[in-house]
Amino acid sequence: MSMVLILLATLASTVLFVAGARNLVEASTWQRQLSELVYDDPDAVGSTTVQRYDRRFRRTRLGQWVTHQLVLSGIAHPPVLVAGATLLGGLVAAYVLTKLMAPVFGVLGLVAAAQGLRVFLARARDKRREDFIGQMPELARVLANATSAGLSIRTAIEMAGEELAEPAATEMRRVASAMTFGATLEKSLDEVNRRLPSREIAVLVSTLLISARSGGSLVSSLRDIADTLETRKETRREIRTLLAQSVVTGYMVVAMGVGLLVMINALRPGTINLMTRTLLGQGAFVVAGLLYAAGLLAIGRTTRIDP
Repeated sequence: MSMVLILLATLASTVLFVAGARNLVEASTWQRQLSELVYDDPDAVGSTTVQRYDRRFRRTRLGQWVTHQLVLSGIAHPPVLVAGATLLGGLVAAYVLTKLMAPVFGVLGLVAAAQGLRVFLARARDKRREDFIGQMPELARVLANATSAGLSIRTAIEMAGEELAEPAATEMRRVASAMTFGATLEKSLDEVNRRLPSREIAVLVSTLLISARSGGSLVSSLRDIADTLETRKETRREIRTLLAQSVVTGYMVVAMGVGLLVMINALRPGTINLMTRTLLGQGAFVVAGLLYAAGLLAIGRTTRIDP
């Protein structure tokens, strides 16, 4: 009799354990799905493999940096695809440089791919800022017309988000959305200035904040800013046209140096590999690389237009 009771108790314990484990797994799955719905994309449940890997990549430090840079650049591609494309490009560049010149240049291919990603994101961010600055005269006129019609600053910003093109539309919608959820005008506009730092944006933000606080003549101030920004826009365009030849010449000099190495190695295969194995050849490559880097840095400094 006692053996039967023991068996029944064991069977009941097993059933209860299986039921409890099943409920625990179901609760864990539901909690994970709910977390994905709240903190990730709306289509997280039933998402594709790329989306799952993208969410995991976003949780890493590198993924957070890439995601932040993509947001500032206005690029909508998944961060994991951007990082994967960079890694693939680095491997291809390393293989090509190894075959064309020497194995030591394969490391430079990986470094060039990582630096290329930084340069690409920086240029995309600068282009987005330049596009926004180019729209600022129109933005100032829209805000001036809306406020002259008796509308509030918040309503004028919402209208600008609907009427203007990208990237000004997205930025104005973000400001309007932040104000809708309780953020102040100062904090919302400071976020725009933080994402797109420039003198023109700082002047516009300061004008809006001062007029909102002191109740000055916002309409006339915005129209004066629109005229000033239009003049600065034309001036910046002329300066970039004048400096374009110098910038292109600098990059062509670097390309000619790399092409000369490839040509030498093609005429006499193994020459570059032999040079990298001697102390004198390694020193020559280091000095040449430093000179090219210093030249590019000098060209970039002298042709840079402060935002």
